Amino acid sequence: MGTFEDRRQALVQAFEERILVLDGAMGTMLQQARLRPEDFGGSHLEGCNENLNRTRPDVVLAIHRAYLEAGADLIETNTFGATRIVLQDYDIAADARALNLAGARLARQAADEFSHSGRLRWVAGSMGPTNKAISVTGGVTFDQLRAAYREQAEALLEGGVDLLLIETCQDTRNVKAALLA
Repeated sequence: MGTFEDRRQALVQAFEERILVLDGAMGTMLQQARLRPEDFGGSHLEGCNENLNRTRPDVVLAIHRAYLEAGADLIETNTFGATRIVLQDYDIAADARALNLAGARLARQAADEFSHSGRLRWVAGSMGPTNKAISVTGGVTFDQLRAAYREQAEALLEGGVDLLLIETCQDTRNVKAALLA
């Protein structure tokens, strides 16, 4: 609803005026959906929640709607692990952009359905810590991490998110890579 700039200004104003409610955990809700390997795209993709953005968008959309019906002002995209670094464990690293774009569009659709002139709803693009911590586990360079986060951020923004949410990162170098992306 409205342009990115209109939504951004309304979000800043809302932050100044009241407490905003963020949705709950996507992963927990997906577990409750009792999904089968086929729902993920096969047993080799089971557990890749981000792939559900294309294989079971109806489930992801229903979760977004449930949080909005419960009163959430902001919902997070189903993209916590949608960097090519994480997705390479499932051999779908090349799909990172598409999965982020799909996740953002699903959340944007739900937020727009529940937005009206008296109360807008917003979308936060979820960017998780990846499965590599530069300072602890290694296995990835700073530049690789920054490039993966950049690809994710660009797709999320293109898909219509209102803000980017870097979450649950324990390694400050990972956070720095995300911020510089």
